[in-house]
Amino acid sequence: MKYLLDTSIVSEPNKTRANGARLERLMRHGGVSAICAPVWSEVLFGCERMPRGKRRSEIEDYLTRVVRLLYPILPYDEAAASWHASERVRLERRGKTPPFVDGQIAAIAAVRDLTLVTANVEDFEAFDVRVERW
Repeated sequence: MKYLLDTSIVSEPNKTRANGARLERLMRHGGVSAICAPVWSEVLFGCERMPRGKRRSEIEDYLTRVVRLLYPILPYDEAAASWHASERVRLERRGKTPPFVDGQIAAIAAVRDLTLVTANVEDFEAFDVRVERW
């Protein structure tokens, strides 16, 4: 594995006006990419809160037939939790309190030496982790 995909990247193919460059990179690097449990939770949450209908069915199909089958789902484990706790202390001392789930995602990327891929680099700038904008 080389990349850990953030929710913004996993969700890109379902956007009405998907970013062509992001889709191309996703296709090119899909075989060396993974997602993590917090991202899986976020995409499921987004889908499940939608009203039943054609759009929700399309997203459910994408999640089960593409995302779940193509990308390993990495856990938020003891190593990630330890890294995350230390990083939260470091950031708190600097007066920064990023969202908890962003810290979980960053932690999983950090402890597995993966590049975190996102459309929202700003969400992860404070963390001591490699981040790449697609």
